Parts: sequence; C-alpha cells; structure tokens
Amino acid sequence: MSIIDLQDEIIEEFSMFDDWMDKYALLIDLGNSLEPLNTENKTPQNIIEGCQSRVWLHAEMHEGNVIYYGESDAVLVKGIVSLLIKVLSNHTPDEIINTDLYFIEQIGLREHLSPTRSNGLLAMVKQMKMFALAYKAKS
Repeated sequence: MSIIDLQDEIIEEFSMFDDWMDKYALLIDLGNSLEPLNTENKTPQNIIEGCQSRVWLHAEMHEGNVIYYGESDAVLVKGIVSLLIKVLSNHTPDEIINTDLYFIEQIGLREHLSPTRSNGLLAMVKQMKMFALAYKAKS
C-alpha cells in the first residue's frame, strides 16, 4: 500500500469520530497495539530530542525498504508513533524523504496537541526522514 493510501486510510478512520476525546481514545488504542521496542534498541542514541515524554525510534533497512520501530512511555505519544510507523515503515528511502505527511493536518492532530507534543511530533518526523536519508546515502 502506498504512503498516500495509508494516509487516506487514517484520515477516513479518524473522520468517523467528531469528538476529540474519541480520537484520543483511538490514538491510545493504536499505541497499545504497537509492538514493544526491543530493549537493546532503547538506547540514548535512539531517543528523540524535543519530545516531552521519552520516545525511542529505531530503523533498519530490509530489501530496499526502511522498517521503523518505536515506543514511548506516554500512551498518547505511543499512538502518534504508531501512526507514523504505519505510514512510513516498509517504504523506500526516496518515498519517505519525498512524502508530504498531510494526514497530520487533515485529522487535526497538530492543532489538538500541546505545543511541546507538537514539537515532539515534528522531531519524530524529522528523525524518521533522517534515517531514510542515511539509508539512501549508504546505497
């Protein structure tokens, strides 16, 4: 499934709810379904700077695609990590680098986050794109 298709799927899923409390509940459910990050990947170099809570992101290259793994100690943020992984994982570095993550604005996520959480979201996106750039440079 393309990054655009995945974003459209998320927009559709979030559009089923009018109330942001329901959307927060969906984010928490997504976070709870995220596979826990292996302990060996919970390293200081995998911590995202700029996040209010602790967020770890790890990436690996597999058959030309970047695979992301992540976790957070905050349930809501873990849901955001889950969304980003769902959209960006298992795509080529070029697809990841060149994508516009329009779903963040479309579902109203950025406007419903505190300023520090919003900064953390931007830091997560930036780090995921940096991983993709690093893998592209290696190939």
